[in-house]
Amino acid sequence: MGIAGASGATEQIAEILDKYPGGIKLVDSIEYLVSWARANSLWPLVYGTACCAMEMMAAGSSKHDWARFGVEVARATPRQADLIVLAGTIVEKMGNNLVTLYKQMPAPKYVIAMGSCAISGGPFYYDTYSVIKGGDRLIPVDVYVPGCPPRPEALLYGIMELQEKIRKEGRRNPWNIRNVLKTPFLDLHTEAKLDWAAKEKEQESVQKVAQEQFKIKNPDYKAPKAKRIVKEKFEDLPRKARAGKNVLNQDFFAALLEKFPDIHLFRQSEIQPVTVSDLGPEYLLDVEIPKEKYLELVQFVKEDERLQMDLLLQLTAIDWQDHFDILVQLLSTVNDHTMFLRCSLAKDEPAIETITTIFQGAEWHEREVYDLFGITFNGHPDMRRIFLNNDFPGHPLRKDFEDPTRVVKRPY
Repeated sequence: MGIAGASGATEQIAEILDKYPGGIKLVDSIEYLVSWARANSLWPLVYGTACCAMEMMAAGSSKHDWARFGVEVARATPRQADLIVLAGTIVEKMGNNLVTLYKQMPAPKYVIAMGSCAISGGPFYYDTYSVIKGGDRLIPVDVYVPGCPPRPEALLYGIMELQEKIRKEGRRNPWNIRNVLKTPFLDLHTEAKLDWAAKEKEQESVQKVAQEQFKIKNPDYKAPKAKRIVKEKFEDLPRKARAGKNVLNQDFFAALLEKFPDIHLFRQSEIQPVTVSDLGPEYLLDVEIPKEKYLELVQFVKEDERLQMDLLLQLTAIDWQDHFDILVQLLSTVNDHTMFLRCSLAKDEPAIETITTIFQGAEWHEREVYDLFGITFNGHPDMRRIFLNNDFPGHPLRKDFEDPTRVVKRPY
């Protein structure tokens, strides 16, 4: 009564009881009872985003058993939960959903940020376009549990700290929602480096005085010389030869040149079928093809009886500053042969034909390339972003991508 989250009616009842003898003690006792019950009956939301979620699961399992602390009922709906444990990395695309979950929770509600990623972005603080630099930039956080990842015992200690906070809530210390962080991102590494350099400079001046005094007191002192450790020699291990392929590189390349005489190996235009065998059996053919022949060549290597490149392993892109390369990796499950097809695209109009009519699995690969590089695939059945929000400014895997509101550049 009269505590955090109480209605106006209970506040009025508390004010009325305060006027009578012993009323204050009665109100304080009821407040203590309600706060004690609330602190020992936390209902966490079933919510985990990355590796810290495994530690959170361990905290709830039989060995640690957070039910001993009253964190008994993990709920799958925010309307029946009063605690969110941010366990893992929070990316921008899930940010709006997290805020929605928090808003749907009934008050009073609490948040524990578990692990470095949930606290500050962790190892993804620098050079990352999608990771939120801490959950407290989206929703207010009550308790921080550091670590990468923190052990289950650390989470249990964080729960105990939260319970202590809840027990102290009441009329004199009401529950309220803290403000989320709006401060700009800082280059913490450079700041720490400068602070460390200043401390080292100060220490060097102290050491210099001490060294001069030592030389005066010990004029005949000579520093001992370290003995050189003899480098141990190891025997050369024989290299294990790789098993041969069912189709040799020279035969494969010859079949391609027979159909498409204007192709060549990437950065090795002088290599011919008679000399490609000199590259060794472990060399993967990396064939550079013109944009106009791209679709036809992919169709050919799949349907040709000698080649039978029937499986698409991956389709990605490379940003070479002045142009893009579309890179397709194919595998023949029949001949156990792998190859790369590479096609150059101009940066002013990065577009190429889709190969979804040949390999249906290319649909997601091409959407990823479109999302991260901005390369359009003509004829694609669903050409839209796949990872990022539709309003995301730019394409983050391009070398010219800059967004200081999201990305902190690594200073080293």
